[in-house]
Amino acid sequence: MKLIPFNIAPYTGLEDKFVLQAVKQEKISGDGIFTKKCHDWFTNKLGVDKVLLTTSCTHALEMSAILLNISEGDEVIMPSYTFVSTANAFVLRGAKIVFIDIRPDTMNIDETKIEQAITKKTKAIVPVHYAGVACEMDVIMAIANKHNLFVVEDAAQGMQSFYKGRPLGTIGHLGTFSFHDSKNYTSGGEGGLLIVNHKSFNDRAEIIREKGTNRADFFKGHVNKYSWVDIGSSYLIGELGAAYLYAQLQSAEIINKDRLETWGKYSKQLFILQKEGFISLPSIPKNIEHNAHMFYIKTKNVVIRDQLIIFLKLNNINSAFHYIPLHSSTAGLKHGFFSGSDNYTTSESERLVRLPMYYGIKNDQVKYISNKILDFYA
Repeated sequence: MKLIPFNIAPYTGLEDKFVLQAVKQEKISGDGIFTKKCHDWFTNKLGVDKVLLTTSCTHALEMSAILLNISEGDEVIMPSYTFVSTANAFVLRGAKIVFIDIRPDTMNIDETKIEQAITKKTKAIVPVHYAGVACEMDVIMAIANKHNLFVVEDAAQGMQSFYKGRPLGTIGHLGTFSFHDSKNYTSGGEGGLLIVNHKSFNDRAEIIREKGTNRADFFKGHVNKYSWVDIGSSYLIGELGAAYLYAQLQSAEIINKDRLETWGKYSKQLFILQKEGFISLPSIPKNIEHNAHMFYIKTKNVVIRDQLIIFLKLNNINSAFHYIPLHSSTAGLKHGFFSGSDNYTTSESERLVRLPMYYGIKNDQVKYISNKILDFYA
């Protein structure tokens, strides 16, 4: 078997055509024809009024922090088991990050630990939908409403996932997505999306995205010239990236179906190892539809995890562990602290191995990977 990569960025065949069309347009710097097409697709698909394509999910999170007026001394609650951008966006505005434990079943923030971490300084809660599996959003929103807090959904991995029928990213006050080439849909490398679910943020979000100017109003004809009116940065994705992404959105359901089928095959073929107590498979709670963003298994401990990764590598299979918990990192110790006990964050993250998962992976490759894992445990 030839080397099986951990990830291959999705490619549908339409990308070339749309990117070339974008190149020939007069406006390629952003907010052109393909950006509008993407915006229309997302507003219709997600059932929201305001979306803004960005250069990355990191930048969508940074915009969220600015919109919430996060400042020195504020506290923001989030799981420690997440990518650094989730924390960085708020640290850049001066916030202290309050890390709390995760649930061992989904690797998501433990909603039962949030309320005890709230203080007078708390400004926002940032749930991270790990692997495209939804956090317990009803509980989180109830806590936020009770304490007058904002909720920013980090749905970087969650496009085409749902919580009780509602698309991820549309439940909190703000939602963010990633179109990095490791995600289910990509804009050709980097890209992101900000979902604005609180109408009071609509106008300011456009200003922040346009370097702090009211340039968007100028192009709408609302003002006869534009000027600097607020803080902001250059968060507009270029038209080439938007065109690449729009091509993928035309095949969104095909890509989603393909990934879910692969996820199901892994689960079926490796179930015997869970039944015999060797590994744990991903858990999908009731009333949640996931998007098969990743397939992972959890070994008994970190030693076995590392041995399995090496074994797979020797058999031409690239697998990977995932995040090192932020609260144990150098910057995490400086810019945040762990509230409560670390019962699961470290121990569960040390067990996790991600298997190759991408659009177009072949059935015989999935079977080969599964058989090699069975061989390892045999």
